[in-house]
Amino acid sequence: MPAEVREIQPMRPGRSQRVDYEYRRMGTCNVLLASEPLRGWRMADVTQTKTAKDWAMFTEKIASAYPNAEKIILIEDNLNTHKPASWYETFPPEKAKALMDKFELVYTPKHGSWLNMAEIELNVVSAQCLKKRIASIEEMKNMVNTWEKERNEKTKTINWQFSTADARVKLHRLYPSFQI
Repeated sequence: MPAEVREIQPMRPGRSQRVDYEYRRMGTCNVLLASEPLRGWRMADVTQTKTAKDWAMFTEKIASAYPNAEKIILIEDNLNTHKPASWYETFPPEKAKALMDKFELVYTPKHGSWLNMAEIELNVVSAQCLKKRIASIEEMKNMVNTWEKERNEKTKTINWQFSTADARVKLHRLYPSFQI
């Protein structure tokens, strides 16, 4: 359990348990997540860092989940590690090239990560199992793995309702306009 700075006050009749917001930080970690929204499938990985190597290793796991796919379209945000160079920093050139050929990277607009459906899944995992103090990366991995397994068993899909017409209204600054 994370180190509490103040003692937790137990429940008593007529009064709920009292936990102070202050705690001793035990470290940080990163959750990488890929989802296939229409199938109701997702894959998550917890890493200690958020590096190019972590991303490259995760994409290798994604590729191994789809061994017969000719092309995997990966929609992601504009993080500086989400780029083909990360494969070359991590793997031998032949493997990096094979991953580069396997993936089509599509980036959401800057300040538009909400267009990425994996962000919806990240919000779900945060709400369902990460809104509490977690003492270790092992506990975090167990929680995320359990969440992933249960969510995949239920084949929870994403009901995406953002249409092209909505995009033209909400993202009008990104679309060219023609003056006649």
